[in-house]
This record gives sequence, structure tokens and C-alpha cells, in this order.
Amino acid sequence: MAVSKPLLLLDNASMLALLHQGCFRLQEISFEEVKAIIEMHGSREVVRCFSNAEIEQLLYKHLDVAIRNFNYAPVENMAVDQDAIAFRLYVTPSETQPSIRTEYGNEATKVQNLYVYCQFLTRFDPDAGPSAQ
Repeated sequence: MAVSKPLLLLDNASMLALLHQGCFRLQEISFEEVKAIIEMHGSREVVRCFSNAEIEQLLYKHLDVAIRNFNYAPVENMAVDQDAIAFRLYVTPSETQPSIRTEYGNEATKVQNLYVYCQFLTRFDPDAGPSAQ
């Protein structure tokens, strides 16, 4: 199946860069849905618009997506009827500051909690009429 508009993988910054460029539908989606959507696309049909190693680790380890070499491109715009998955990082301060020893013998202290949630975005044309939405 040839896809003329690749699926975009976004993070907080790349998503915010897009939102001023049109009208979008956003939907919260589960990690299972993210995995299914990504696996429906070939590696060449997905463009990674972030360079965050934590998100890549989430993709491969926590979502159990097969490791693939997605093309990277900085996000510039998103076409009408194009889809994207945004990996939204949410950070809160740690209520406790436990310390651990790293594998290198250094002491590390927890200072924040990192959470991730996902959203599915589709850009649409508001002038296309209700049947297109």
C-alpha cells in the first residue's frame, strides 16, 4: 500500500510547532493503539520528527514495537488529512528524593517523575464541509 502522506511521530516540541498551522482533531490513544498504528505502516511510511532518546526507548521497550530505522525529518508542516502520533511527556517534581548507586558507582538522586501519554492527530480542512470530517 503506497502512502503519499507519511505518519508523523511527534514529541511535545514538534507537536506545538504544528498546531498553529491549521485545524486538527486530537484523540487520546492507548499504548496498544499506538503500537497497532505504527505496525500497520512500513518503515518508509513513518517519519520521526524528534530526536528524544527517551521516546525511542519507550517505543521499542515499553510498547514492544519492533526496532526499525524510521527516517528523521524536522517537522515543518502537516498536510490536510495527514496523521500523526504525539508522545507527550509530562514531568512532575518528585515527592521523595531517594538516592541510588549507578552501575558506575556514582550517587544519583531522583528529582522528578516522567510520565508519557499519547495523542492521535489528524489535520483537516474546515472548509471541506461536514462530510469530510
